[in-house]
Amino acid sequence: MDHPISTIPGPRGHFLMGSIPEIKRDRVKFLLDLQRDYGDVVRIRMGPFAGVVLFHPDGIQHILQDNHTNYSKETRTYASLRALAGNGLICSNGDFWLRQRRLMQPAFHQNQINAMSGMMCLEANSMLERWEPFIRNGQMINVAHEMMRLTLAIATQALFSSKVHDPDRLLAKSISFLMSDTAFRFENPFYPPLWVPVPRNQKFNSAIKSFNQVIYSMISERRNNPQDQRVDLLDMLMQAREEDTGEMMSDKQLRDEVVTLFLAGHETSAVALSWTLYLLSQHPEVEKRLRNELHLILAGRDPTLADLPNLVYTRMIVEESMRLYPPAWLIERKALADDEIGGYHIRAGTTLAVTQYVTHRHPDFWDDPETFKPERFDPQNSKNRSRYAYFPFGGGPRKCIGKDMALMEMQLVLSMIVQHCRFELAPGWEVKTEPELSLRLKGGLSMLLKPL
Repeated sequence: MDHPISTIPGPRGHFLMGSIPEIKRDRVKFLLDLQRDYGDVVRIRMGPFAGVVLFHPDGIQHILQDNHTNYSKETRTYASLRALAGNGLICSNGDFWLRQRRLMQPAFHQNQINAMSGMMCLEANSMLERWEPFIRNGQMINVAHEMMRLTLAIATQALFSSKVHDPDRLLAKSISFLMSDTAFRFENPFYPPLWVPVPRNQKFNSAIKSFNQVIYSMISERRNNPQDQRVDLLDMLMQAREEDTGEMMSDKQLRDEVVTLFLAGHETSAVALSWTLYLLSQHPEVEKRLRNELHLILAGRDPTLADLPNLVYTRMIVEESMRLYPPAWLIERKALADDEIGGYHIRAGTTLAVTQYVTHRHPDFWDDPETFKPERFDPQNSKNRSRYAYFPFGGGPRKCIGKDMALMEMQLVLSMIVQHCRFELAPGWEVKTEPELSLRLKGGLSMLLKPL
């Protein structure tokens, strides 16, 4: 017989706040300690809310794939995210989610994604040209901010076939604040709701209003000028029709899906690239092998789509970087009906979390888990690995729809950057994780650009 949730091991925590103080102090350390101290099924409490964290690949596969219909996104985190992304693909549930996924899938067909490779290289070249004086003089830049700027430009081109005029980075700063604020509200369950006119809420409402004006103006422009045909994601979403009814998306639904793609698409790729460049700076032997591959395959030229299958070690580096520092580092679900996981009874209504950050370091599935070793992702070394020991893009039917686009972008950009310069961590710069909606670097990443 399975055991009730009350018997699941876990920390007692503060009598009122539960584990909130420990989570605020260091989120990823708290989760690593949970797995080490209590095992693979752990009960935690955050104020009045109790939940279960799963670390074993079998439990993760159960909720994301095998019994996914029993697990919804009706959780507190997604409720906070819904204030930003509406009922877009990342937040929606049930039949509505399935309808939207089917409508959007053609926009992410491999041929559509492949057509964006040239644009990605052009944007990367623009960034590298801007870097030239910094490289010559060995000057410092904030790599994390630069990657955000680059992937924002790529996302706007992919979505809208144009650049968003943002000379003072107001849009970029609004996006950054909105995503940070969503994580803040999860950690502070007693914070006043958005309709209460406290300063933080006023800042959020102002930022979301500005952001919406940009998105809706672009949708309106397309509606008013249907003759201006573009091959971009917005156009494909606007043309998508439900197979049975021929129904198209409303402006509101288009807005929600565009915001979802806009935020998820640029944030996660930028975070992954930043961590990868940091790891390369700390592992010169890996960087040397990467340069050798790039010299052999590219010989100094820009990569093309046709080169990617041959850039084997480049792909392994990206995958190992996302093992150690997965941009999407935690996933939540709510049980719709009673279930059993790992020998424990899970009641309907229970919130469950799985965390890539910890499972990607699980000592039962990874040798020397804290060490950066791209060779782990040689096909010969990974063929017997448990399927959900590694899941940087989620899993099951709700696996990230933009996975192929993100992997292509990261490989192309990384191969271009590494052929132009090398990086050294700025003296005295302390690298820390900042786990919000994505696993950012706290304060960014200050590095010195050096010529080859």
